[in-house]
Amino acid sequence: MKRDSRLSNILHALLHMAEHETRTGAPMTSDQLAVCLATNPVVVRRTMAGLREQGLVASEKGHGGGWRLARPLDQVTLGQVNTALGEPGLFPETPPVEADGCLVEAAVNDALGETYAAARALLVARLNDITLADLAADFSRRLAAHPKRDLFHAHRHEG
Repeated sequence: MKRDSRLSNILHALLHMAEHETRTGAPMTSDQLAVCLATNPVVVRRTMAGLREQGLVASEKGHGGGWRLARPLDQVTLGQVNTALGEPGLFPETPPVEADGCLVEAAVNDALGETYAAARALLVARLNDITLADLAADFSRRLAAHPKRDLFHAHRHEG
């Protein structure tokens, strides 16, 4: 099963946006975020537009413009971000049908389908309990435990 990494990538970018704004007072441009996400600015703008529609980020046009969080970190849950992304497939809705009409496969798929639904419900509930502030606090603890590590040490991007 292919892993959809949009949620983790966007959470990563949102935390960098918050840190960047705290450090510089400026928003992050689509170009800067594209480096963060190892993609191109068009993909960033399209993804961020969905987050903007949900009121999670705001954009500023022109020189000195870019993307900012629209709410404090403690008012944004991972569940809200996941919903804004269109709820990417963290678990499949149903298992694939490989042999149509096979009764063994039907029994297996029914059991897996129920299991996937239960797992999705637990995951969604947990995502709604975790905020960006929780992630930022965890990052701060990790950074404090490794004082020689720079914020962007071993990263594929710059802040």
